[in-house]
Amino acid sequence: MYKTIRTSRLYEQIVKQIEESVLKGTLKTGDQLPAERELAEQFGVSRTAVREAIKALSEKGLVESYSGRGTFITNGTSQAIRQSLGLMMRIGQAEGSSHLAEVRDILEPEIAALAAARAEEQHLAAMREAVTVMDASRQDGDAFIEADLDFHLALSEAAANPLILSLIDSIVGLLREQRMRTFLTKGGAERGQYHHKRILKAVESHDSERARQCMRAHLKQVRLDSATSSLGLHRA
Repeated sequence: MYKTIRTSRLYEQIVKQIEESVLKGTLKTGDQLPAERELAEQFGVSRTAVREAIKALSEKGLVESYSGRGTFITNGTSQAIRQSLGLMMRIGQAEGSSHLAEVRDILEPEIAALAAARAEEQHLAAMREAVTVMDASRQDGDAFIEADLDFHLALSEAAANPLILSLIDSIVGLLREQRMRTFLTKGGAERGQYHHKRILKAVESHDSERARQCMRAHLKQVRLDSATSSLGLHRA
């Protein structure tokens, strides 16, 4: 059904092919996409590239992903919500960064706590895989950042609340931008991995309070690295 992809911007080509399938009517509203691993085999790419494409399609409002059910073609009615949130967060770069940090402080510690209480083996496996990819990608910003996003997405899926997934999905583009800044900060990737592994251990132990505390510590570190990155940009 799909053509093997040979380009450096893999996910954009995946998005393009799926968009074309929708336009041609090959894929219709309500149709379910194959599982990530199957799509990766069809396109001849890694699962990371497929996940990135699914995120991009979600941001465009072309698909919706549901924990335990899969990813479905949608009519795009939720796109207005995503665009509104994205625009609100982007009004003023400094303010947008501060607002994003506040949203994360409110949401993610509780997401981690819920994940610790509700995580199933498939969620833990996804988190472990993301940590492994990050360990192997300290010199590859794009791969590290996508695995970082996958780690936090797996946490959100483990929380087993579709509204949480929708909220995280609505700001994934902003999260990617923030992670790029912290990755470029000296030692940012190493510090991030230290906290990711502590969060994973707490979730594996089903210790909700510990997971909450570890996430708070991680977000504090992200704030510090973001501030350092912003200071460096101003000096430059």
